[in-house]
Amino acid sequence: MKRIQPGLIGTCLCLSMFAGGAGAVEPMAPLATIETLDVPRYMGKWYEVAKFPNWFQKTCVGETNAEYRQLDDGRVQVANRCRLESGEMNEALGVARQVGPANSPRLEVRFAPAWLSFIPAVWGDYWVIDLDPDYSLVAVSEPRREYLWVLSRTPRVDPQRYEALRARLAAKGFDLSRLELTSQGSASQGPAAQAN
Repeated sequence: MKRIQPGLIGTCLCLSMFAGGAGAVEPMAPLATIETLDVPRYMGKWYEVAKFPNWFQKTCVGETNAEYRQLDDGRVQVANRCRLESGEMNEALGVARQVGPANSPRLEVRFAPAWLSFIPAVWGDYWVIDLDPDYSLVAVSEPRREYLWVLSRTPRVDPQRYEALRARLAAKGFDLSRLELTSQGSASQGPAAQAN
C-alpha cells in the first residue's frame, strides 16, 4: 500500500478548501447540518458512493473508503483509502475533532503533520449534513457546498434510498449535476450504480 505524504495531503486539502467559492454569484441559505451526531456510533468503515470531483482525489480510480476510529483523547483517527490506476492502494491518515459539544455534527479534519495543527488553515470543515437513523448512509460537506461526499456502510446502496438522499441534497442547494458515482469494483455494479 502506497502511503502519500501527510504534509502534501494536508496542504492540498486546505488549499482546495479555500480555493472554492470564488465564483459564487448569488448567496445561498447557510448550510444546515443534522441536529446531533453520536460519534461512537459513527465510527468504523464507510464506502464512498459518490462525490463532487476534487483535485486531491484525482488519482483515485475507485474502491474509495474511509475508516474512523475514536482516540482516547476524544479525537478521531481518519484513514482514507482508494485504488490508483496502477492497482495499488493509496492511504492518507489524518485526525478529526468536533467543533462544539460532544454531539456536534460539525467536525474539522487535518491531514497535515501534528506540529502544524495550531494553524487554523490546516483544518478543513467536515459537516455531517444528512444521516440515516440507522447510521448507514451519510452526506458530508462544508459551508460553501464546494465539496460533497456520500458514504455508505456497504459498497452498494439501495437506489430508492440513494435517490431520496439526492432529493434532500438538492433541497439543500447542491448542484447534483456535479455528483459522480464512485466505483467499488464488482460490488457496486447494482442498481445504485445506475442511479445517477
